[in-house]
Amino acid sequence: MRESKTVEFKESVSNSFLKTVSAFANYGGGTVYFGVADDGATVGLRDPVGACLDIENRINDSISPVPEFTLSVRESTSTVELKVMPGMATPYLYRAKAFKRADSATVEVDRVELMRLALAGSNLRFEQLPADNQDLTFTCLGAALRDELGLEKFDSDTLKTLDLLSPTGSYNNAAAILADNSSFPGIDVARFGESISMILKRATYEGASVLAEFDDAVRLFRDAYCYELVKDVHRTTVETIPVSAFREALANAVVHRTWDVAARVRVSMYPDRVEVSSPGGLPAGMSEEEYLSGRVSAMRNPILANVFYRLNIIEAFGTGVIRIREAFEHSVTKPEFVISENSIVVVLPLLKEDRGLTEDQQLVYDLLGPARLMPAGELDRHVSFSRSKLTGILKQLISLGLVETSGTGRGLKYRRVS
Repeated sequence: MRESKTVEFKESVSNSFLKTVSAFANYGGGTVYFGVADDGATVGLRDPVGACLDIENRINDSISPVPEFTLSVRESTSTVELKVMPGMATPYLYRAKAFKRADSATVEVDRVELMRLALAGSNLRFEQLPADNQDLTFTCLGAALRDELGLEKFDSDTLKTLDLLSPTGSYNNAAAILADNSSFPGIDVARFGESISMILKRATYEGASVLAEFDDAVRLFRDAYCYELVKDVHRTTVETIPVSAFREALANAVVHRTWDVAARVRVSMYPDRVEVSSPGGLPAGMSEEEYLSGRVSAMRNPILANVFYRLNIIEAFGTGVIRIREAFEHSVTKPEFVISENSIVVVLPLLKEDRGLTEDQQLVYDLLGPARLMPAGELDRHVSFSRSKLTGILKQLISLGLVETSGTGRGLKYRRVS
């Protein structure tokens, strides 16, 4: 056993452990072992029973409010185990300061974290707080409700039903986020070329309803990763990355992000993938395993999520990860989910069907595009094997019906069959 986010070792009893008690009570609970060195070696206590009484008195006298905890003596090792339970009455303060764990260290929380703890302790969320700006309009929200639900009458009663307007006529932060003149951080989109220094497109959607910002970002995504293929008299839209997966990833980023920080949702578009980064890690009470399995046990912004649900932007609470994975069910490439303390990043790669190709065949197939004819000489610059092997692979792909040609002789060119 070693020190971690939920485990702390103390050789003796001193006030230094009280910061850790504050951290454990504020965030998820944890255990402090007394009579154990930092490296995990057992050194024991001279009087473990007396140490228990000392620890209890120090907690009762120094932590406000007093958290729930248990103490037990391990007689065989002369050590004491202090278990601190996660509390509901946050923040739990030591010397008027709140603490949290950063891996195996205990650090003071910043102003934003302290406010979040205070809200949680009052059973409130940031989206429920009164909006700073009460001069709000909802043309975009009203139009969306009319288009999706056939709602003809949009008034204060509608806003109250959506929990955006209090009985006293005050808008909350969720309303301000959905308002036409939202002052909250929006969505930042960047489309890159072959390197991050090559920016092909940059757009920031801000100062409007989050619904309009969402639609604008989806349109830009379609421009980058969808194209129309005309064959004979038929025109079809090809999605190189599933639009449904991107919509779900972006909606989740907007709905589940932390809105009390001045950071935008970030969409980074690359030739082989798109990344959607959401400010804020997992909500309190949700584990990484629960998030990845689609079992939602906590929601950061339920008012906002309910509006997106009613507008059919998200289908059901907690199904986002599952739906994203389903969109790649028949693809060799799979989405990735990178979770950290301060952000969640969803990586959506280009779709690749499993065609049973060899590695070299797949490389040539991927180099070819369906919209542009390419000569063998251009392909040759991107592969490490010989020209004769490249020619052989192209013939194999043609025989499999995956590649077609145009022209003859030196004018012979190739393209992928979609």
